[in-house]
Amino acid sequence: MQIISVINQKGGVGKTTTVINLAAGLAQKEKKVLIIDLDPQGNATTGLGLSNLENSNETIYAVLNGSKSISNVIKKTNYQNLDVVTSNVDLSGLEVETAGDSKRAFILKGELTAYLNDFRGQYDYILIDCPPSLSLLTVMALVSSHSLVVPLQTEFFALEGLTQLMKTIERVKANLNPDLIIRGILLTMYDKRNKLSSQVEKEARDFFNDKVYLTVIPRNVRLSEAPSHGMPVLIYDKSCPGSKSYFNFTDEFINQEETIGSAA
Repeated sequence: MQIISVINQKGGVGKTTTVINLAAGLAQKEKKVLIIDLDPQGNATTGLGLSNLENSNETIYAVLNGSKSISNVIKKTNYQNLDVVTSNVDLSGLEVETAGDSKRAFILKGELTAYLNDFRGQYDYILIDCPPSLSLLTVMALVSSHSLVVPLQTEFFALEGLTQLMKTIERVKANLNPDLIIRGILLTMYDKRNKLSSQVEKEARDFFNDKVYLTVIPRNVRLSEAPSHGMPVLIYDKSCPGSKSYFNFTDEFINQEETIGSAA
């Protein structure tokens, strides 16, 4: 079972959209998926039609403050094979509350390990939606994950932010999680009418080579509408360009699993 974080410290790059739609795509292919919403904004929670205003005793915050285990807070979504651990704004206080705990970067990993020991066959994938910052929560996700997917918006400052993220990933690998790998970089918000999009794509492919997924996610109105209906775009409008791209990305992601498996 793979634990994969979707990460970029910049906001608005398509992280949550990628988590929700990759999860929905995998679930439609009969893979069992658990999303952990690790962002205090709780956008993955609302994007799946659940409330991010509810009691904190049933969110990821309760797991990280030690009052609940993961198995107690998993919620069903309206979609088969897809469950979620929700989040809300209380999670933003965790950094201050755990300030005295020298092992705090490992709290999520400890909880996930305990969960897997008891329920190993439950899910094929756990996808973690990280907050848009390089905070304690992001470090917790990096420490807990086997691999990372990095959404990269094809806009001017995108690659600059990526260098900072790479440094953080390297530091975590060196000190906390030596087996962590970048599974791939997903180009998002691509506008083929805009010369800059193809320029950023070329730079990303030149620099990261085959780490960049072949699928690119276009700018698409239906993609931005879907979360307000509490639905993945793959279900909200399965024939729009955004959906087609995420279906292709899901296929590419699963095929990659086979190549990673054969390489191992």
